[in-house]
Amino acid sequence: MRSGPTGGDRRDSDNNKQENRHLGMGMRLLLNFSAIVDIVNEKIGGICNWLVLLSCLVSGGNAMVRYAYDTSSNAWLEVQWYMFAIIVMLGASYTLKRNEHVRVDIFYMVLGRRGQLWTDILGTLIFLLPTCIILAWLSWPFFVQSFDTLEASQNAGGLIRWPIKLVLPAGFALVALQGLSELIKRVAFLNGIPVESLEAHYERPTQ
Repeated sequence: MRSGPTGGDRRDSDNNKQENRHLGMGMRLLLNFSAIVDIVNEKIGGICNWLVLLSCLVSGGNAMVRYAYDTSSNAWLEVQWYMFAIIVMLGASYTLKRNEHVRVDIFYMVLGRRGQLWTDILGTLIFLLPTCIILAWLSWPFFVQSFDTLEASQNAGGLIRWPIKLVLPAGFALVALQGLSELIKRVAFLNGIPVESLEAHYERPTQ
């Protein structure tokens, strides 16, 4: 005769179910945090997309005024630089969310899906997060010093400088947060939890 499960087996099974339930709840909380980060960076990415168009219009307008009327404005020239800084520094997190950063790799494209996800996880933990945290920390005093002195452009008619220097620590912080979001989504996916917002597909850019 086959004996049924013993009391110890039932207790072990109940403990495993409880642990899995707690693990699932914790992962859901982390995925909710990830979703918030994704939404914030999606909104910022949308603003940066419009700034690309606006910076082109400002640049073209500056060029036409300079050649047609032999005049120019340092303020409008610096507006271009400021918009470019915002596009690059704040748009980087949106680009990471879309998995559109150019990769320099040898093995990534030949790995399977799980291998690629593990590569992303290790790269995020070893390189992305430490680098962004260090750069955000190092660039913060750069902004604080500029803010304390209310730094402004030394060019005639130029803009104030201290606000734009905030995009340095803010940009690195946003990339770190998006990196954490991508890490959470990949860990969840590897544990069998469906993640609709996971954009892990990567295509090598055409040369």
